[in-house]
Amino acid sequence: MGDAIRVLVADDHPIFRDGLAMLLASVDGIEVAGTAANGREAVAEAVRLLPDVVVMDVQMPELNGVEATRELATRAPDVGIVVLTMSEDDGTVFAAVRAGARGYLVKGAEQEEIVRAITTVASGGAVFGATLAARIAQFFAAGPPTPTTAFPQLTAREREILDLLAAGRSNGQIAAALYLSPKTVRNNVSTVFAKLQVADRAEAIVRAREAGLGR
Repeated sequence: MGDAIRVLVADDHPIFRDGLAMLLASVDGIEVAGTAANGREAVAEAVRLLPDVVVMDVQMPELNGVEATRELATRAPDVGIVVLTMSEDDGTVFAAVRAGARGYLVKGAEQEEIVRAITTVASGGAVFGATLAARIAQFFAAGPPTPTTAFPQLTAREREILDLLAAGRSNGQIAAALYLSPKTVRNNVSTVFAKLQVADRAEAIVRAREAGLGR
């Protein structure tokens, strides 16, 4: 099986993880290199084993799938990542894509769709499923939601948080959308206020919306 696609399955639910591993192991041309029960383990095992593809659950303890994907994009950039999750919301889709995922499937996808995603990503392609691909196309066809020249003093993450702030999201909603801890969001919001030299949330929202954010 020298030419087999080597896959690492990362999911914190043992029944789903083991079931998917068994399913993939039964497919000609795919070899299950290993499994991981949380995001931190997924990163460690992917760096150690260097599989062709990681099938990564989004909701995992210690390190969620989006953060694990972001870390792997730096530490093992040649490893393709297919994100597998229950959620179809745009925030999850774009967080995964920004983190470096090249495939995105919802749990409940047919075996053929999962295998096709793995083989496509292993060969350097990208696959997001018909419904999700259409959403991504619509998103980019609409143009960038925020002016890239606005607030150059902010980091990309801070600008992203300000954009959600301007859209009326609470700190909790921002944390959920970006897969960050509430404490990280609070710290970033405070930094944004300081950099913009605004006194409070309302003033920050006004400044952001005047610059075209929060659409």
